[in-house]
Amino acid sequence: MSTFSTVDLIVFLIYFIAVAGYGIWIYRRKQASSGQASHDYFLAEGSLTWWAIGASLIASNISAEQFIGMSGSGYKIGMAIAVYELMAAATLVIVAVFFMPVYLKNRIYTMPQFLEQRYGKAVATTMALFWLGLYVVVNLTSILYLGALAISSLSGIALLPCMLFLAVFAAIITLGGMKVIGYTDVVQVACLVIGGLVTTWLALDLVAALASKHGALAGFSELFGRARGHFDMVLKREDPNYMDLPGLSVLLGGMWIVNLNYWGCNQYITQRALGADLPTARKGLLFAAFLKLLMPVIVVLPGIAAYALDQSGALGDAMRQGGELNPDRAYPVLLNLLPSGLKGVAFAALTAAVVASLAGKANSIATIFTLDIYNKTFNKAATEQKMVWIGRVSVVVSMALAVLIAPLLGIDKKGGFQYIQEYTGFVSPGILAMFLMGFFWKKTTQGAAMFATIGGLAGSILLKFLPGMMDLSFLVPIGFAKVTEAGVAEIPFLDRMFIVFWFVIAGMVLISKLAESRREGVARHLHVDTSMFRVDSAFTLGSAVIGIALAAIYGALW
Repeated sequence: MSTFSTVDLIVFLIYFIAVAGYGIWIYRRKQASSGQASHDYFLAEGSLTWWAIGASLIASNISAEQFIGMSGSGYKIGMAIAVYELMAAATLVIVAVFFMPVYLKNRIYTMPQFLEQRYGKAVATTMALFWLGLYVVVNLTSILYLGALAISSLSGIALLPCMLFLAVFAAIITLGGMKVIGYTDVVQVACLVIGGLVTTWLALDLVAALASKHGALAGFSELFGRARGHFDMVLKREDPNYMDLPGLSVLLGGMWIVNLNYWGCNQYITQRALGADLPTARKGLLFAAFLKLLMPVIVVLPGIAAYALDQSGALGDAMRQGGELNPDRAYPVLLNLLPSGLKGVAFAALTAAVVASLAGKANSIATIFTLDIYNKTFNKAATEQKMVWIGRVSVVVSMALAVLIAPLLGIDKKGGFQYIQEYTGFVSPGILAMFLMGFFWKKTTQGAAMFATIGGLAGSILLKFLPGMMDLSFLVPIGFAKVTEAGVAEIPFLDRMFIVFWFVIAGMVLISKLAESRREGVARHLHVDTSMFRVDSAFTLGSAVIGIALAAIYGALW
């Protein structure tokens, strides 16, 4: 395995200087043209182009847990794990058509602001505090720790210096505001895609070499033959990974809840489009959807290639850690096989993914804290400059907290991708139900929204521990449970989310109807009408292309 050479360091420094220099140039130009109004700082109001919005969405989404975790799942499960990326493409189109018009027409800038306008301050404050905790303790820490772990394993630098470098680099970009984040994300995505494709090309070329061939196409053909089972897109019930991806539920059930909540009800994601006009926001989301179609090639295919190489013995014991197989080593092992120079490109891609995600998450933390907590609770008369200053302080504080607590959470032992899904999945059904009912059913009351918050969490916890309290084998014949190696019938994670979502919807309808009959809990309305959901012909064409591409992928690899 090659070491990190001088050429690799030079390549990485070029990336670092390019991103930093471009960010400083954007910041100075912004200062000269628009001042430091809070909406400009937090949302880059009206200044992000559609391609900057789309690139920023992807840069914020793809991080170490995708590169490391998704490649590890590619090694263990196969291309079926790509449903997270492919379903996201379809979800982005839905969010562009149905969610963005509601947010922009009602001048929504933060998710708690939407909840306050629709349900009242109690619901908004509760969820604002919840999101701040989730973003700092779960998301920011996992992105920082896993990113530092990956970079440390590649460069040989100790973990703590890597964490500090990533935190400081991301904080500097974040302090420049959303416009700096948005436009530097374009550079980050270019590095991410180029570096990711280089790694995939090398991995496929190594597979081709197993049959004395050369080139990525020959490698893909060889890989398809050697690991045909790893290209099944929908897992059968007898598959050992069924609990992770339970058959048709990935297309018809809980996966929609994961994606709609993430892409449509998440400050971290929607913030990129909330400062734009509707046509620009929709184009940005559509562009992000097209980029999502490329992600399985970058983050899943290398894992499958590592599986084929390992099965052939080409990787030796590189995939073993302490004598045990660790699928999450797939991507780092491939990176270490890169020749001098190309390793620097891949290193820059991984750093770009981590820094962009950290910057986006920190900006969302600053936005929610400043606009929804500080300005509405502690200082309602705060000036624009004061709010920008508070936002910058909250960026520094949140980064410092992440550096301090990340090593204490045992994230690497749980697996980064699973760590994030485990903790956000308990609340996703309730949050999505609260938003959808708030959008499309005017009679939904504040009491119903509070039930979604508390009832959704309680329902998720109950279903998690229910197999230990009663026999659920009656669910096995209909596919909503599988008997584990321990002999216990458990409900797959995605199916639990699906069940809890509909439980919450039913509870919200019942509570709202009871409040209506008693003339209690008067519902607040948003401006929503069908004309808001009309799209132009170009957007319709782009959406159709994405739909056809998804149908072709699943049709060919079902």
